[in-house]
Amino acid sequence: MKKKFPGLLILGIVLLLASCTSKKEKEKSPITKANHDIEAKIDSILPLLTLEEKVDLCHAQSKFSTKGVARLGIPEIWMSDGPHGVRAEISWDSWDYAGWTNDSITAFPALTCLAATFNPDLAGEFGFNLGEEARYRKKDVLLGPGVNIYRTPFNGRNFEYLGEDPFLASTMVVPYIQGVQKNGVAACVKHFALNNQEHWRDVVNVEVSDRALYEIYLPAFKAAVQEGNSWAIMGAYNKFRGQYTTHHELLTNKILKRDWGFDGVVISDWSSAHSTLEAANNGLDIEMGTGTDGLGTTTENHYQHYYLANPFLEKLKSGEISEAVLNDKVKRVLRLRLRTNMKDDRPLGSLNTPEHHEVARKVATEGIVLLKNEDNFFPIEDKKGLTIAVIGENATRSMTAGGGSSELKPQFEISPLEGIKARFKKAKVIHTMGYETGISEYDVVHPPKLNQDSLKAEAIKIAKTADVVLFVGGLNKSHLQDSEGDDRQQYGLPFGQEALINELSHVNENLGFILLTGNAVAMPWLGQVKGLIESWYLGSMAGHAIADVVSGDVNPSGKLPFSFPKQLEDNAAHAFGETSYPGVDMTQHYKEDILVGYRWHDTKNIEPLYAFGFGLSYTNFKLDNISSDKENYTQNDQIKIKTAVSNTGDLAGAEVVQVYVGKKDSKVDRALKELKGFTKVFLDKGENKSVTIEIPVEKLAFYNEEQSDWEIETGDYQVYVGNASNHISETLKITVK
Repeated sequence: MKKKFPGLLILGIVLLLASCTSKKEKEKSPITKANHDIEAKIDSILPLLTLEEKVDLCHAQSKFSTKGVARLGIPEIWMSDGPHGVRAEISWDSWDYAGWTNDSITAFPALTCLAATFNPDLAGEFGFNLGEEARYRKKDVLLGPGVNIYRTPFNGRNFEYLGEDPFLASTMVVPYIQGVQKNGVAACVKHFALNNQEHWRDVVNVEVSDRALYEIYLPAFKAAVQEGNSWAIMGAYNKFRGQYTTHHELLTNKILKRDWGFDGVVISDWSSAHSTLEAANNGLDIEMGTGTDGLGTTTENHYQHYYLANPFLEKLKSGEISEAVLNDKVKRVLRLRLRTNMKDDRPLGSLNTPEHHEVARKVATEGIVLLKNEDNFFPIEDKKGLTIAVIGENATRSMTAGGGSSELKPQFEISPLEGIKARFKKAKVIHTMGYETGISEYDVVHPPKLNQDSLKAEAIKIAKTADVVLFVGGLNKSHLQDSEGDDRQQYGLPFGQEALINELSHVNENLGFILLTGNAVAMPWLGQVKGLIESWYLGSMAGHAIADVVSGDVNPSGKLPFSFPKQLEDNAAHAFGETSYPGVDMTQHYKEDILVGYRWHDTKNIEPLYAFGFGLSYTNFKLDNISSDKENYTQNDQIKIKTAVSNTGDLAGAEVVQVYVGKKDSKVDRALKELKGFTKVFLDKGENKSVTIEIPVEKLAFYNEEQSDWEIETGDYQVYVGNASNHISETLKITVK
């Protein structure tokens, strides 16, 4: 009888042999060397696996985990929702929470806030600190960030994404991914692709031109893969041109894996797989969530009934599917493990540290956008004799609860009211709800339980007695608001807030609005408020961050990552009626094509309520001496735009210099201008800095549908330099030869 060796010993010997390198290999760069070692280990492990073990690596064994291979010491993979915080522990086979007492985390601001910072360095800090928490929680894959483009203000998940502009999203997502993955935790960028609404998300068929696909909806994913080196991508629920995107021949096989060279894993969204043959042949590597939504099948061993489980195994054994297809998936899954839970020098991570809380607060304060400040309403001075009435349910409501898969269980959450009370120690701060909404629950709308007339009457009563009124309202993370599962059904504010604002303004003209939302909203009440702050969903440190800005301890520097239309019809997706949004007979046509967001407003000369890139400060800035380094460029050149930025006010602050480029005499339809570069500049009062923004000429290319490739047109271009898409300080002319 032969002596049997323990699995760990076998694997250890294999990995030791695979790690042996020649002198020539040792001379390679560290990155090349590491990749070579990983590939050698993969090649050595693959022959040790049985067909059944390989298939088991390609599908879930529980809600958020996949099997390992115990006899070889190959660990399980554990995943977690968490684009802005690691989700609480979920039960093995239901959506119920597991009831752990040690899974409370730091809630970071939602990604709309991160995008509004226009600060890529801060995105890197955000990702790194979030990755530390995921690592401490022993997660191998963090299901985020989301980079779907903001197309309509009705999309329930816009708050999870990085705005309407592909360049902004691409620039911000790369350092985020790199920060997360420094912890040996894979970022899983989602949802690939064209998942731009929640309504009908699992059945809708999207029809969009190749130009819009390549120029608007894919750039952030491409940057995530080629610049961020993301180790995982999540498929989407919707169809594109009649085929489900999670296993899509064009999107997944051709574009993602062949054209972009993606070497990571494609993970399904939960229940987004629909076919064994398509899942096998069209690039899906790990199938999650199929039929296990807590309401579905109770079949024994139902994980073995996944499309990439027993049905996959049977087709492999029959020869209908080649084992080479399986081996490619297994190599990717092993590569993921060798980058994460089989990595020797993986850091340990940390949880709820002061550093994490500070980064969360910093992102929140830099992302808050000051939209209106009539008569210098903000900042508000803390002084004796001042009475501040804080009115609104959102002043005390948890904004980490609800929202679907973004729901969090933070160690603490400082509400706006708590933050204001903690900061304003001299003034008297009083509060009443003013209105009430129901509790947050996925896919369910709960009506309010309190008498709305009584709440309104009390709010008006205390507003009369106050020197300053701060209304804290907006949306929340409930069904049919900012939440996964479906879209909003109205552009205006819900729960009678608009009427309440008007009545408050009649009894107290010193009215400011702290707007908590992940979406644009109608503002018929705008003339009734003196100050307006867009505060997003800010996580654990929300109240402190809001108080920092309201008090003037922090000078706001956030810029809008998406446009606020005056009316819904001014949004491009809604301008064409139901065929464009939400679709007819489960098919929708993106009729606005490449003219998304500010591109639509600019090109069609439709004035927005608030423009992309807009945001006020408590100080004043001036851009002057704007120039390009040359007038003529070749297609291999870098365009260098230089400007002097001056802080002409009395406070230190930060300005975002934005560079847009357009081509008026193009042979194809183009937007008037497109964001091609930006930088955030921090200046003391009276300080002046010279900044240079570089733009590769190749980034001026458009996608030529006739050639199925990118093309750089020669001729004249306009370069617009300013601090918002509709506030341009100077326009330059350059020529590409």
